[in-house]
Amino acid sequence: MTEFINFENLTWPEVAGLPRDCPLVIPFGKGYPLDKLAEALGNPASLGLLPPIPYGWRGSGLAVPEELLEIYVRNLLNSLRDDGFSRVVALTPQGIGLGLGADRLALPRIAPEAAPLPPDDQRGKVILIPVGHTEQHGFHLPLSVDTLCIQAIAQGAAAAVPGLAYALPVMPYGVSTHRASFAGTLNAGGRAFEDFYLSLVDGLVERSFDRLYLLSGHGGNCSFLSNVIKYAGERHPQAFIATTWLYLNGPKGTAALEKYRQSALGGMGHACELETSLILHVQPELVHLELAVDETDFVTTPSYYMDWVEGGALAANPPWTDDTRTGAYGAGSLGTAEKGRLWLEAAIEEKVDHVAEIHEQYRRRQERRQQNWFSGA
Repeated sequence: MTEFINFENLTWPEVAGLPRDCPLVIPFGKGYPLDKLAEALGNPASLGLLPPIPYGWRGSGLAVPEELLEIYVRNLLNSLRDDGFSRVVALTPQGIGLGLGADRLALPRIAPEAAPLPPDDQRGKVILIPVGHTEQHGFHLPLSVDTLCIQAIAQGAAAAVPGLAYALPVMPYGVSTHRASFAGTLNAGGRAFEDFYLSLVDGLVERSFDRLYLLSGHGGNCSFLSNVIKYAGERHPQAFIATTWLYLNGPKGTAALEKYRQSALGGMGHACELETSLILHVQPELVHLELAVDETDFVTTPSYYMDWVEGGALAANPPWTDDTRTGAYGAGSLGTAEKGRLWLEAAIEEKVDHVAEIHEQYRRRQERRQQNWFSGA
């Protein structure tokens, strides 16, 4: 009998301990018969299921060109190979090849083909596009931290103002340039990530969704999402397309962080007091707090340091192994579920405010265009 392992629930040391011949599978959507999957892979003793790709493929309700999706997925599969895993495949519905060859396994899905995503009746709302990631979060947190956090924030914001916003399913894969140091850290690749999301935005605007907000739960995605909205703004001047740096970074958010935090500067970076608290609130069974190692010995100078809102005037990307031995930046041992509840509420409130601003920006800019406000040189 094959044991199915939820890969995203593992810590990176647990991934490092998996047999390298354990099959790892990235599904396109849900609804595949697991017995048929195990049979197709030779009924192995164990099989790792990675989080499904919710959209981008034909039949998902929101597709991008297959050549873009192929590069995105191939980069993810190669991340697993770089970790030494020898049996990695994408699991797709029948009829989707993507040029992946032996890297693809096709099975019939039990789930029906999805309706258009978002539904057409959601036009006129701000479409929230949450992007998480699957990457290491120290010894005590699962690979799914970034995905779980931004999913809770996006769903909470959409639920708070259902007449103004609609949340897409969360994408669990982004960009990690530090992936080689810690097992289980995937990387879709910066260029592939940008191309995928720019194409996604193109498709949404073509369907007359003209207010889009790309949200990230992972810092490594943010600079690439900034590029996406720059290119998208040039292509689609009639739309208002926005992003922001993570969450809890505006006046209300930073005030909430400072009000409840116990750690000093450097205590909130990665697998830190904040992220540990959020996961203790939203999915506490995935936290191994007894394994938390506080790491705050970041190479700090006045213009370059690590705290939740990236510190200092300098931007850089030095090796993580200069600053952490466990993959953590910060004081995860100080996390509590109560702080997680308070910070999640503040993050949702922050995004609700942003939704209102995006609507206002769209409305006022439309009014100026209708008034021929710009007369030219």
